[in-house]
Amino acid sequence: MKAKAPPQPAYVLHRWDWSESSLVLDLFTRGQGRIAVVAKGAKRPYSQLRPVLLPFQRLNVHLGRSAEAEVQLLRGADWAGGAPMLAGEALFSGFYLNELLMKLLARHDPHPALFDAYAATLPALGGGNELHAQAALRAFELLLLRDTGLLPDLAQVTLRLEATEPRVRYALRAESGLVDAGGAEAALSGQAWTALQAALDAGDLGALQAGCLAALQPLRSQLRALLHYHLGSPLLRTREVMRDLQRLIGVPAAPAA
Repeated sequence: MKAKAPPQPAYVLHRWDWSESSLVLDLFTRGQGRIAVVAKGAKRPYSQLRPVLLPFQRLNVHLGRSAEAEVQLLRGADWAGGAPMLAGEALFSGFYLNELLMKLLARHDPHPALFDAYAATLPALGGGNELHAQAALRAFELLLLRDTGLLPDLAQVTLRLEATEPRVRYALRAESGLVDAGGAEAALSGQAWTALQAALDAGDLGALQAGCLAALQPLRSQLRALLHYHLGSPLLRTREVMRDLQRLIGVPAAPAA
């Protein structure tokens, strides 16, 4: 008799109605990457899955045997513990991360280090410190761009393949990578870019977040432009919803993502 496959750590990125009683979920798993699963009966009032399949909650999921199927069967899911649900602006930031993962990650392409970084980033979003939350977002953007092959080496000038100079300012551009910065252009020093690259190479999320915290504003605008370029869209759905909500309640726009 074939042994039952062990559960996989996973997060729910998005969910759709599949029928009156079932859901289709986009999961980010540690072992298989981003996958689609069907959760039969999950919408029924007494389903054990109903209170479990929530975003930003770490789960252990049991899947059907065919890992190669386009849509797998979700046989079970258990809450694996973790931080409380996100709320307020942190909730929008979390959905922003989910949207990035759905748009930039191919299905069935494992990224275990990125999965671990996602798990570590969620508590920072809801920690009550806005600056630290912004630094956590920038650090995750850098990791996601690096893991999908969209980030150049931050320790060298891209077109010249020369090491950056510590005191020279450089800008990160979508089409040409790291370049010498113009006078009014958002930029970081070579020392700052090199520190970010060293943290990426070491897999040190804390150091990466610290480096982002020291350069939040110029880094935010440059990463946003780079993401827009590769996504082919100037505005993500999460940002659009948040801006509409802020206009509705009369709150000034905040840099949620």
